Amino acid sequence: MKNIFENCDGFQWDSGNSEKNLYKHKVTNSECEQVFFNQPIIVVDDSKHSEDENRFYLLGRTDQDRLLFVVFTIRKNLIRIISARDMNKKEREIYNEEIKKNS
Repeated sequence: MKNIFENCDGFQWDSGNSEKNLYKHKVTNSECEQVFFNQPIIVVDDSKHSEDENRFYLLGRTDQDRLLFVVFTIRKNLIRIISARDMNKKEREIYNEEIKKNS
């Protein structure tokens, strides 16, 4: 996948989504943004859920090593977070395998 972030220069927050992530999953906006800057990250095209616009999901970690699953889209030059939660067991396995491959 080409670098989908090369033209991005910030984040766009929808009040409903950012509040939902905090109250439902205890994930702050700051944590959501951190995963885009910490390596490794795994980004996958989420074509199954891409009806009106391209959606992606990302497996990554926060500055405090919290492992997150983040769904997002890119609107113009902004990353728009749709949802974020802790990785489930299968996602952690995939992420840890990626770490091993790149070590």
